[in-house]
Amino acid sequence: MKKIGSSQNKAEQLEARGHWGSKTEFLLAVAGNVVGLGNVWRFPYLCYKNGGGAFLVPYVVFVVTCGVPLFLLETTIGQYTQEGAVTCWRKLCPLAEGIGYGGQLIILYSCMTYIIILSWSLLYLVFSFSSELPWSSCNNYWNTENCIDISTRNNSLQWTNQTNSSSAATEFWERRVLSISSGINELGSVRWEILLCLIVMWAACYFSVWKGVRSTGKVVYFTATFPYVMLLILLIRGLSLPGAIEGVKFYLLPDPSRLTDPQVWMEAGAQIFFSYSLGVGTLTVLGSYNSYNNNCYRDCLWLCFGTSVVAGFAVFSVLGFMANEQGVPISEVAESGPGLAFIAYPQAVAMMPLPQLWSICFFIMLILLGLDTQFVGMEVMMTSITDMFPKVLRKAGRRELFLLLFCLICFFSQLVMITQGGMYVFQMFDYYACNGGCILFLCMFESLALGWIFGVERLYDIIKDMTGAKANPFFKICWLYVTPLVSLVSLSGRQYQPLTFNRWYVYPAWAYVLGWLLALSSILLVPGWALYKLGTGTGSLSQRFHSLCWPDPDRSLTTQKDTELQNIRDEEAQHFTA
Repeated sequence: MKKIGSSQNKAEQLEARGHWGSKTEFLLAVAGNVVGLGNVWRFPYLCYKNGGGAFLVPYVVFVVTCGVPLFLLETTIGQYTQEGAVTCWRKLCPLAEGIGYGGQLIILYSCMTYIIILSWSLLYLVFSFSSELPWSSCNNYWNTENCIDISTRNNSLQWTNQTNSSSAATEFWERRVLSISSGINELGSVRWEILLCLIVMWAACYFSVWKGVRSTGKVVYFTATFPYVMLLILLIRGLSLPGAIEGVKFYLLPDPSRLTDPQVWMEAGAQIFFSYSLGVGTLTVLGSYNSYNNNCYRDCLWLCFGTSVVAGFAVFSVLGFMANEQGVPISEVAESGPGLAFIAYPQAVAMMPLPQLWSICFFIMLILLGLDTQFVGMEVMMTSITDMFPKVLRKAGRRELFLLLFCLICFFSQLVMITQGGMYVFQMFDYYACNGGCILFLCMFESLALGWIFGVERLYDIIKDMTGAKANPFFKICWLYVTPLVSLVSLSGRQYQPLTFNRWYVYPAWAYVLGWLLALSSILLVPGWALYKLGTGTGSLSQRFHSLCWPDPDRSLTTQKDTELQNIRDEEAQHFTA
């Protein structure tokens, strides 16, 4: 009796895993993650890079054939297993557990890069309260003789005729904010202003996540809704500007010649996987905090809407305005990449009436969008690791300490990114470690493992048992054939282009080697883990393979069958007692 009592007391010390406080918290958490920086920062510059409207056609195709089916798939397995991104595979297909580890590694890389963007945004927000926006003129100590103030039409003509000229917004970004060095070999000193902003951002993320879904679920009421308000305000303002219609036309009307370019299709596919956070376990973890009978099928169809497209309207209307003011084609207005958020848009608001107001709105929106993505990623990491070691990390106070350790490790690891040469390191991580190609691999493995090994019929039974609704047969076709095939074609069609900075700086050979190692680190975990489990298991090779492919018997039955089995066991126990 003492042993039983002591074991019960020990078990009582473990904290419950918990659930969302309401259905709204789940919907806002997912919406905040989907409407992240990937839609306001990455999506518009990919459109810009790939000819505007030409990018939208393949984007919509990939949403239907890959985005929505995988969105439903990952939410379903999380809600069904009530486990994190790693341990869910132990109950579905242990051979594919490496997918969970690979996804968590990509999230770790993303957490380290995304929060740098937040730090830049916070610094810009602080500068937005100046009496005169510091990137609106060339009368500052960091400006060079080649600086051109393009806020006037006369200077814009002069600017386009000078090959060595640069805009005031560009010089503020590169010379004042980044104080960028000549290359990755010259890291220089830490930028103390960005360091302070980084500390503030980590503190905000820590206190948003430290209590798990209890705190995250409350924070998303603000961080997931307010960016929509800001985006709507900026969209209305952008469409009211002269020249905005030309920007919208560039955004919406496809160039038929670009539709034959396979690179446009490949980047559209990668963007879908990236912006929906597919393949890395985010939706699995968020779904795992739902109740078993939540209608995840309906949630999926509601949540997969085109916020990316709405954000594109806001950005391209402003680009059209800038082209109109400068008298140049839209395709020549700004550099793609980070410059679209930290050069083009700041440059545009400096040309508007009440520039401080629009600048404050834009950077508040960027910060809140990034915070959603950042602390959801941190929550996914914490949940996945906690579910792997519940007896250690579910005790009172353990989660908070482990989260603090995680934040400190990330913080000190990313200090190199806020040095004078840090932008080169940041772009290397963003280009290789968080690459859409890595996510495409994981999504392809995920579709094959769940569709063919776990079984698509089991998935259909699970959805029907949980939601009471029978999923459309279209999803079965996607999970079995379309999604893995599209992922494979996207991977094979991607043209590798060596990473450069601002189209002129070429990285040294060792940086490319390091970049490929970062890219392969997550991909190789999938076959590596499978080989490890096959090599260390017991029995013959075929027996080991069979046991690793077969789902956990405790999770292979529907709720109704589980209930029937439990009733039989209870009757047998009563008969034995009698």
